[in-house]
Amino acid sequence: MDGLRWLLLISGVVLIAGIYVYSRRQRKRREQEPDDTRRIEPTLADGGEEVVAAEPVPELVEDNDEIDEVAEVEEDVAETPRELPQKIVTLRLVARDKGSFKGDELILSLRGIGMRHGKFGIFHRFDGSDEDRTIFSAASLVEPGSFDLANIKDQQIPGISLFLVLPGPVEAAEAFDLMMTAARTLTQSLGGELLDESGSTLSIQRERYMREEVIQFEHSNKVA
Repeated sequence: MDGLRWLLLISGVVLIAGIYVYSRRQRKRREQEPDDTRRIEPTLADGGEEVVAAEPVPELVEDNDEIDEVAEVEEDVAETPRELPQKIVTLRLVARDKGSFKGDELILSLRGIGMRHGKFGIFHRFDGSDEDRTIFSAASLVEPGSFDLANIKDQQIPGISLFLVLPGPVEAAEAFDLMMTAARTLTQSLGGELLDESGSTLSIQRERYMREEVIQFEHSNKVA
């Protein structure tokens, strides 16, 4: 996601730089034009031939500093790797009756379904033992989202967010099914309530619709 934000930011810089360079060149051309810009009417020479006064040809002035500036920005954009479109699928698991989960019990449940504490201080489900192949993750609903394992016994956590980022290391439908299985297991073990990304109770119909969206997203990427 950070790479996409950086790509959008750099694209904006290129656009602004282009507008800035164009406006400066236009202003310089206007400054170099003669004050007397009146049209010179054609006259007749002694032999009766029509003579048209030659209009001055403006010199092509190039500002090397401006060219270098734009070139540097373009090089930065070219070096930025292009990323595929991404889709984030999110679920929420919250304690019932606006309660909270005991921190240590929540951590034990997360570890019990094969999730491990890792990057950004949150829990991840990896594809095998490769920590660069994250299928889905779990973050605390308490800002900033990380889990303070050193003081976890003293914490009361109202809920967690389960999310996956597509495309990922496995097929989209498989990743979604794995996250749903984990979410339902946690819901049962913790006695919580499973919600969708908008905070509404996750119904069977909503789950099916989310799965269809995931499959359609993956299909669209393959076609593209």
